[in-house]
Amino acid sequence: MKKSTKTVLCVLAAVLVIGGVVGGYVGWQLTYHPSKWMAESDGTFTEMPFEASLDELTMLSNSWEEALPQTEIYDLIQDHFASPLPAGKTAKKAIVIGYDGCRADTLRLLPTARRSAINYLLENGGQGVFSYCGGVMYPAENTQATSTAPGWCSMLIGAWAQEIGVNDNGQPKPLEPKTLLLSLVEDGTVEKSAFYVSWDGHFSKKDATYINEKNYAKDNGVNATFRRALFDPGTKFNIFSDLRKENCSDFIFLTLEYTDHEGHNSGFGPQNIRYISAFRNAEDAGMDIIEAVEARKTYDTEDWLILITTDHGGSGTGHGGPSFEERMTFIISNKTIL
Repeated sequence: MKKSTKTVLCVLAAVLVIGGVVGGYVGWQLTYHPSKWMAESDGTFTEMPFEASLDELTMLSNSWEEALPQTEIYDLIQDHFASPLPAGKTAKKAIVIGYDGCRADTLRLLPTARRSAINYLLENGGQGVFSYCGGVMYPAENTQATSTAPGWCSMLIGAWAQEIGVNDNGQPKPLEPKTLLLSLVEDGTVEKSAFYVSWDGHFSKKDATYINEKNYAKDNGVNATFRRALFDPGTKFNIFSDLRKENCSDFIFLTLEYTDHEGHNSGFGPQNIRYISAFRNAEDAGMDIIEAVEARKTYDTEDWLILITTDHGGSGTGHGGPSFEERMTFIISNKTIL
């Protein structure tokens, strides 16, 4: 091949790569355009104190004063797989849809939702409850950061930071205690599990939270998938690819970054129209995932637990601290929680 031809081909390849990256970034940014959901009257959202906002969430089955620890997620999953199969069902499956950084008062938007995964679960026999992160219930002083790593770890292990060894982001979790992603497979409860994300702090950096679990699974032949996409649409694509398989993963854990990214970018909470749009996008994606679950050819013979939750809230453009807004979370299920 002539040198000039090779040069042209290299230039074309570079253009395609750069174009793909730029196009993906632009597409990701466009998903947060605040006008997308304005038809749902979000522009007239009434601001009120955080506690008063929580008191309005009558679709949840407990009060915020009775909030459950987010570690309850672990017990719900364990109980689901340990319970007998209902009549006509032949397989247990579970999926946790994580809305990273989604403030609890954002659920005030549900009555005006055009498309809502949370509403769908609640209106079809499910239940929702207040929960909390930070190690202890507000207003007691929190014992772990209201950050991504300790939040999701607490759910996947059923314990707080003191036992896990992960107090904040950027701290690789010791292999023991293992998360459900490994333990459910190793004890024979499920055949395979999967963790789908876009944030590189989960298992894609040297100091990532689950890097030790990812390496252990690879080195020991544990059937646990750890897969990262660049952005949330890529996470959805990876989940859809899994769910289309006849023998899909039995336990799926995923995080969507819509609300966390926009919270850091322009402010956490439903007083911010851009954050509202991010929440709507998370709900839209959540509904797409639920529909993909229900579209499975074997769905009628599968007993699915579907959970929607968040790792933490936020205040201003950050989180990690002790505020009420950062520490209140929620758990939504297609089954009974209380």
